[in-house]
Parts: sequence; structure tokens; C-alpha cells
Amino acid sequence: MDEPGEGANEAVAGRRRVVVLGSTGSIGTNCLDVVDHLDDRLEALGLSAHTRWELLLRQVERCRPRYMTVTDPKTARRVREERWPGCCRLLEGNDGIAKMVQDPDVDVVVTAIVGAAGLTGTLLALEAGKTVAVANKETLVMAGPLVMELAASRGARVLPVDSEHSAIFQALRAGQASEVARVVLTASGGPFRGRKRVDLEEVTIEEALRHPTWSMGPKITVDSATMMNKALEVIEARWLFGLNPDQIEVIIHPESIIHSFVEFRDGSILAQLSPPDMRLPIQYALLFPQRLAGPARRLDWSRLDTLHFEQPDLDTFPALELGFEAARRGGTCGAVLNAANEAAVSRFLDGDLSFLDIPRVCRAIMENHHYSPRPTLSELGAIDRWARQEVVRWTTTKTCSATR
Repeated sequence: MDEPGEGANEAVAGRRRVVVLGSTGSIGTNCLDVVDHLDDRLEALGLSAHTRWELLLRQVERCRPRYMTVTDPKTARRVREERWPGCCRLLEGNDGIAKMVQDPDVDVVVTAIVGAAGLTGTLLALEAGKTVAVANKETLVMAGPLVMELAASRGARVLPVDSEHSAIFQALRAGQASEVARVVLTASGGPFRGRKRVDLEEVTIEEALRHPTWSMGPKITVDSATMMNKALEVIEARWLFGLNPDQIEVIIHPESIIHSFVEFRDGSILAQLSPPDMRLPIQYALLFPQRLAGPARRLDWSRLDTLHFEQPDLDTFPALELGFEAARRGGTCGAVLNAANEAAVSRFLDGDLSFLDIPRVCRAIMENHHYSPRPTLSELGAIDRWARQEVVRWTTTKTCSATR
């Protein structure tokens, strides 16, 4: 591996040093925007990407990190042919991720890699006792008990980056865990809020990617359209905050101003409000417990007149009920649901699966998997691979039946 040159960055007193796993995605780019705006408090020590090497090199030019890691072997070979700043050491694969997150100078690791691939970096960072800002909800969906137990055993801290979980985390500081009656996750409702199942039979990829509030990557945007993102957030909240599944509810709030509620036993309800801008929860996780002026947009009260709420339509959006089922059962259910959904969304984006088939295939696979109440990490890996293969088989069988 290439050793850092003479220009390798050195820690500046008072700065919190950050590794961003998945720096070229939506969360990663917003994270680096926060770092740029608060460069007297934050610095990027390491960045990683899978295939978006050109953006990664631009980020490296701007941030001058100590490390950059490319996890795709073909892309890594391409990057080696390019010129990159001599201050930066090029690393590859999971070994590179491990080198970055375990560097003694690192204070915070942001896990922003989409999907199950983000689990490895999270576990490596927690093993090293780092503070982990989790933007990858799949990590806790797949392996919530293992992740939180590892954090506790290593004296590490897990902080949420999802706007909903950040809102809960902030509101929970007003009371004790034993005083919490319930938490209520808000959901925008996605692009199909108000429609019925019959209206979604012919949904196109373009329609599913047209989110009314947030700007996100394609996988997360489709998850919002099916409401699977909220299903996964229910499971994440269950493990992140040590809640009973019956303490978690979901309500539709199309303005995306209130990001979640916490209700305490005395009837008090606390909520966190802000414009839909991911830079705010990212900054809170990076600088916790400090609050400083940053780049996030401010709420314009002069233009805020009405906030709307409605109950979720579980008949039109059955994915949400799958999340509650997985949270109640625990064990391998979260990993199976997450893997099946990732594979199904990929098939939908490739044009091989209909929009309404996404929750159908997820339910079929979750109901027919070999359930284990307390899986090991290796068992979770095996069940993840099995669920993805089952989506391929289910899709192929459905296609063959349709052509007969």
C-alpha cells in the first residue's frame, strides 16, 4: 500500500476527526458539507467509496484526508492509474476500511454506506471503541442486538443520523428511559400518499423516484415510496433505544417538519422540528453534545401555517406492518426483511419486478425462512445471502408463470 507523503494532514487542536464511509452518497456529501462549514471544529481523516471514484477524488482534493478507501477492486485499479494528492494514502476493500476506522486519531466514524454492506465498517469501528454516527439503518435492522452489545462492551457510542432517530435521541434527553411511554416516528408518506393499492398497479420507476420532500439516493427513495424505509426505522428504533416494539408507532406528516415525537408517562410529548435538511442531524451526531451554528436551513415561522397528520394506510403500504412484525419477533427477521427488500428494490429499478411486488416478495421470504431467535454474525451473513437468492428465484418463477 502507498504510504502518506509529507503533506499528510495533522490533527488540529480542538478538531474532531472524522472518517466517512460512503462519502460519495447523499449522506456522505452532506456530511462533508458540514465538515467544510465547521472546519475549525471538524476535519475529514478518511473517506471511502465503492465505484464513484471521480467524485471521491474531487472530495480528496478538497478535504485533503489522510486516507481514501475504494471498496470495489476494479475501481481501485482504475484509481491507481489516476493522480491523487500525495497527502492521501490509497487503501482497498475491507482491509482499507479497517485501517481507517481503527486509526487512533479517529474520533467519529460516519457509516453512510447504503445497505447490508455498511455493517462491516460499523462493527470494525465499534470494536475499536469509536463513536459511530449511524446513517446506515440496515446495520441495526440486521444485527441490532450484536451491534449494541459490542458498543457496550467496548465503551463505544452509537449515535443516530437518520432525522427521525436523531429527533427521538434529542427528545429522550428530557427524561429517563423508564419514563418513556412511546415514541412516534413521522413519515412523509412518499410520492404515493393518499393513493390506494389499485392506483399503484402500474407505477413506473420514474414515479417511485419522485419524492415530494427529501433528496436521496434511488434505493432509499423507493423505500420511502413503499414505506419500507419506515418499516426498517421501526426495527432500528427498537434496538437503538432499547424499546419494546409496542412502544413504537408511526404517523404520516407530509410537511416533514416534525421529525418524531417522544411521549412520556406523565402525558408530556416532546418533538424536534426543523426543515427537511440532513445536515442538521449529521452535525448533531458529529459534535454531540455541542450545538453550534452550522449550514442547515432554519425554519421560517412566517411561512409555516399548518401541519398535517394522518394514520398510515397499511392496506396500500403493507411493508410497514412487516417492520413491526420483524421488530416483535427479532432474531433473523430483520436481516431477512432487509436483504429481501434490497434485492427486490434492485429488481424493480432494473425493470424486472413491479412496485407492488416489492412487499409481496419480502413477506413471502420472511414467512418461509428458517428462523433463529439469536443468530450469530456468520448466521446473519448466510441468511442475508439466502434471502437475496430467494428474491431471484421468486422473480424468475413469477416471470415464467406470466409467460405461460
